[in-house]
Amino acid sequence: MHVPKAAILVIGNEVLSGKVEEQNARFLIGELRELGVDLKCILMIPDEPEEIAAAVKDLAVRFDYVFTSGGVGPTHDDVTINSIARAFGHRIVRHPELESLLRRYFGEGIDETRLRMADVPEGAELVYGEALKYPVLACGNVYIFPGVPELFRKKFTAIRDRFRVAPFYLRIVHTLEDEFDLAERLQAIADAHPTVAIGSYPNFATPEYKVKLTLESKVETAVDAAQQALLAVLDDALMVEL
Repeated sequence: MHVPKAAILVIGNEVLSGKVEEQNARFLIGELRELGVDLKCILMIPDEPEEIAAAVKDLAVRFDYVFTSGGVGPTHDDVTINSIARAFGHRIVRHPELESLLRRYFGEGIDETRLRMADVPEGAELVYGEALKYPVLACGNVYIFPGVPELFRKKFTAIRDRFRVAPFYLRIVHTLEDEFDLAERLQAIADAHPTVAIGSYPNFATPEYKVKLTLESKVETAVDAAQQALLAVLDDALMVEL
């Protein structure tokens, strides 16, 4: 079973400097997991064209999907579009459909600054979604989103089902056993069930439990089998139901 793998590329000096709180990658982490896409990389880089182009070129080869955040707009530091064009060796062209949308929106007051929003890498795809007046731009497997969190979420939500595949199946177990005491048993379960990702997360915030154990797989029967094997080796008296 092929599980699509994704990367998120966050672009912006304002994020790296702490002037703006990064919200888009955090949002997309949950969305991609719910859609069944395996997020493998989050990269945060400045508004530097050469660095953006190099990152996009690398990520587009390594992953099924690349989602960029930031650097698309009318100001001097919005260099993402040109940089992505450079990554693919494409020239920038003015897309007639986008130009038409902009002219209808701005009317007679439109100027060259606003029209530049219709400049895209040659061959780019316009991806429309429900209630989305201005489409998402895609260059191959690279999907380009604005950095403004409200716009990012609106645009991704509109096209999210484009990426939906078979879901991940997750099981969670809580215990009062110590993580050190669990280590050998968890290793044995992991060895016996290689298609299941097993996580161990100690809890120091509350007295309710000491360790949260997770089991996750694309195959429901596999995760259920691993869960049963895990429950068989845990101390029943120390398990916690939350």
